[in-house]
Amino acid sequence: MDFGITFKGVVRPERARALVRQAENAGFTYCWFYDSHILWRESFPAIAMLMEHTTNMRFGPCVTNPNTRDWSVAASLFGSLAVQSGGRFDLGVGRGDSAVRVMGKKPAKLARLEEFVHVVKALVRGDEAQYEGCPEPVQFPWTEGYEMPVWVAAYGPMALSSAGRVGDGLILQLAEPSICKWLGDQAIAAGKKEGRDMSSYQIMSAAPAHIGPIEECRERTKWFPAMVGNHVADIVEKYGKDTDAVPASFTAYIEKRRGYDYSKHGQSDNPYLDFITDDIVDGFAVLGQPEDHVAKLKTLEAAGITQFNIYLDNGDEEKIIADYGDIVIPALTS
Repeated sequence: MDFGITFKGVVRPERARALVRQAENAGFTYCWFYDSHILWRESFPAIAMLMEHTTNMRFGPCVTNPNTRDWSVAASLFGSLAVQSGGRFDLGVGRGDSAVRVMGKKPAKLARLEEFVHVVKALVRGDEAQYEGCPEPVQFPWTEGYEMPVWVAAYGPMALSSAGRVGDGLILQLAEPSICKWLGDQAIAAGKKEGRDMSSYQIMSAAPAHIGPIEECRERTKWFPAMVGNHVADIVEKYGKDTDAVPASFTAYIEKRRGYDYSKHGQSDNPYLDFITDDIVDGFAVLGQPEDHVAKLKTLEAAGITQFNIYLDNGDEEKIIADYGDIVIPALTS
């Protein structure tokens, strides 16, 4: 299993540099950034900065979307970071959540997401591509043939199908093993149906992790199921509650959900957290003492998870990285 960390654009640059150096030394191999340019600082300058303070760690957004930037601008940005880092850039992409919703806009359609993936991969590789009705094709003369790995964030059946058909990996924002397996299996099946070789397909569990007494861990991370609930609410609205398209355990926890404040997206002071129970937090995050983390991560690995990505914004970040480096990562990689 690989290990990653994810930053929000609120971490001061000097602390981000220290944390990423500590994480690479501890055995983390990925560093991801929220990409929500209004709520937090722009993520890609921070990625460029931290690339210069690491040697092997890979970087990318978790996640960007097709609507925030012109596609040639986005592809030029991705390709430039790949060249600058010596091929250490991955793309995480989804339909768009807080980055668009905070402006009152809607997420992209899945067809647009798939086209975006094809176009930016082609441009980063150095191929010619046309997009969005441009009368002339676009091609970068400076690219170096980089085959950019693309991770697609998905939950619903149609999005999972897209992830399996066009992605190299799947991003799941939860750490509940049975749900992760159910979702991952759908993406893999869609890729196989498309005729793709899925033997090297990657599946990421992206979730908060906190080490300490369980009550403290729950309090620090209960913001997370509320954030994920936005995506689940979209799925329930589209497919309905009484359907085999999504598991009952995946939708039951949002029945008492009253709303969501996007200005407090991913924050513990979001006013809409009262529907989150202890069982929900325990299922969706990785909590407790280091040995509890090891046990749950082994279960996630058995469910098909290939990378655990910690949303590193619940306090005690240096301690969490140190404990993972000393205890958790060796237990999962030995």
